[in-house]
Amino acid sequence: MTIWHWVRHGPTHEKAFVGWRDVPADLSDEDQIARLRAYLPDTALMVSSDLIRASATADAVQASAHTRLPHVADIREFNFGVWDGLHFSKVAERDPELSRAYWETPGDVAPPQGESWNMAAKRVNSFVDRINAAHPSADIIAVAHIGVILTQVQRGLGVSAYDALSHSIDNLSTTRIIWSRGQARVETINHCP
Repeated sequence: MTIWHWVRHGPTHEKAFVGWRDVPADLSDEDQIARLRAYLPDTALMVSSDLIRASATADAVQASAHTRLPHVADIREFNFGVWDGLHFSKVAERDPELSRAYWETPGDVAPPQGESWNMAAKRVNSFVDRINAAHPSADIIAVAHIGVILTQVQRGLGVSAYDALSHSIDNLSTTRIIWSRGQARVETINHCP
């Protein structure tokens, strides 16, 4: 049994699309970080996205008994292409039909020079499958991004991408997904200790 503890990075306070753009997280809420650290398993493998907001959050919640794996691009946020850095209203103005379709019919719709939900989910799923195969009986703390975590909620619940998007994933929250015999079971979504 492999137990994934997905942690969303600390807040960025950005008011625009943030995908592969490397922006820092606000990790000043020491009490919330301490509660999160205490909630996570004492011993686990820890991995994070290679974007600074995730890797710095992993640094903040890492306990001495956690074994840190190298940061990976496979669990980066969605690549929003030319939308990255634009306010949502500017994206709607620039690409009204495409941006509406991106949220209303997620799947194969992609931003210009970016990736679709299905492309991102395939990337993340492949990483999860590799880790599950390499560590069939472990706790994994994965510090990543809202889109990444929602792809795993979708997979674990067996729902559509649109339905997965209905779930909130707060900064510094945890989502626990248990893998056993190749099947995922979502135990908690968006728990804020």
